[in-house]
Amino acid sequence: MIETGWVSILPPLIAIALALLTKEVYSSLFLGVLSGMVIYVVAAGEPFMAVFSHIFDMMAQKIAENSYMIIFLALLWAVITLVGKSGGTSAYGRWAEKKLKNKRATLLTTALLGVLIFIDDGFNCLTIGTVMRPVYDRQRISREKLAYIIDATAAPICIIAPVSSWAVAVASEVSDTNGFNTFLSTIPYNLYALLTILMVVFVAVTGLDFGKMKKAEERAQAEGNEAADEDEQNSPQNSKGRVFDLVLPILVLIVCAILGMAYVGGFFEGVPFSEAIGANPTAGLSLGAFAGLVTAFILYIPRKIIKPKEFVGSIVSGVGSIVPPMLILILSWSLGGVCRELIGTGEFISGFIASSKVPLQSLPFLVFVIAAVMSFSMGTSWGTFGLLIPIVTMICSSTAGSELLIPTLGATLAGSVYGDHCSPISDTTILASTGAQCEHIRHVETQIPYATLTAIVCAVGYLIIGFTNTPWIGLLVGAALLIGSMLVLHKTVKK
Repeated sequence: MIETGWVSILPPLIAIALALLTKEVYSSLFLGVLSGMVIYVVAAGEPFMAVFSHIFDMMAQKIAENSYMIIFLALLWAVITLVGKSGGTSAYGRWAEKKLKNKRATLLTTALLGVLIFIDDGFNCLTIGTVMRPVYDRQRISREKLAYIIDATAAPICIIAPVSSWAVAVASEVSDTNGFNTFLSTIPYNLYALLTILMVVFVAVTGLDFGKMKKAEERAQAEGNEAADEDEQNSPQNSKGRVFDLVLPILVLIVCAILGMAYVGGFFEGVPFSEAIGANPTAGLSLGAFAGLVTAFILYIPRKIIKPKEFVGSIVSGVGSIVPPMLILILSWSLGGVCRELIGTGEFISGFIASSKVPLQSLPFLVFVIAAVMSFSMGTSWGTFGLLIPIVTMICSSTAGSELLIPTLGATLAGSVYGDHCSPISDTTILASTGAQCEHIRHVETQIPYATLTAIVCAVGYLIIGFTNTPWIGLLVGAALLIGSMLVLHKTVKK
């Protein structure tokens, strides 16, 4: 890795700005990767043509590193396509519409499912999107709203769930002898996660929206979801399908995914469950997705709901449909690799914290802002807190700052989750738009105002925490500001 200074922040800024301005994410991400590689080649003194070989080397490296994620997504989308082909999705939509009488019940049910499926954020997004999408389409609730809710109950839930791959990742970064207890201590200080959950519940209960989300909701109520009509045309439903044709494969998938993560991590060989599920979660998820595929075969073929040839064809079709979002993921992984491994984007930003001369009381606020900027720019929360936690621990190791260690670690995790929640190049954001079958840029545009409003309120809360050294006053003030801001913005912001 080469330290390139302030220019290291240009590639993610270029990718994000172009994506938001042009509404075209593929070329925007590629240009971000290209600009980052140009910076690296110039700094390393290599021939300019090396830029292109390095780009494809990086892409190949990231595909290899995330191979289990690719396998999982392919298998999962094959299951989703088969469920739709069987008529299970349509049958579930009709059943759920009778049980979920109104929009409020549907939104709250989605949020509840997000809280319950806390093992992995990407799994959360794809599974809940599949289960709830037909209900949203039937009730004319926008897919942008679905994408927001499943995204807002993915990373923010995982980062405060003691039993998740995230908890293991955070605990492993803390140099404390009992990293898991340290992680538990940060939960009340993770204002972004807690206030995001409050925001989801408030929006679900009141139905208040603002900006582009409000416009998307009004369009869905008036015209329905355009994508729903396309789904009906591209995947005709089988009239023989029943609710259990959706529920059983998904349920088996969830149970076997959890068991698979435990198995891969060595739980059945004596490794604690909380550690086992974080060892190689995507490998376990792949086992669960395959189990769901086998369940679909056993469920559909003997009953002649789907013919064997159609079954195989649906698998191929499902894998093919995941290619566009997979390309976005590969480009975003490559951009993150350039920033973290080659040009030192994270080191430059985190170095600012270590060298800054600021009052200790403002440390939680400053760390939150820096972590939010880093994670939004790089599209990764794990990479962000992996860089910042050692620096925060070092700064707070002195006697004067030791009492701020837990609040500042909480601020680190909160800021890191903000970027993972709403950055256009975050894999969780991409998977949320994929699970909801919502155009990626539409999801980003409608979600960023909500997430950023929550982040601004959190920043105020961390200023209060720095001086009071207790989370509760900052949390109460943040909650009041968040609800008050939503009431005002609903009336004043029209687009």
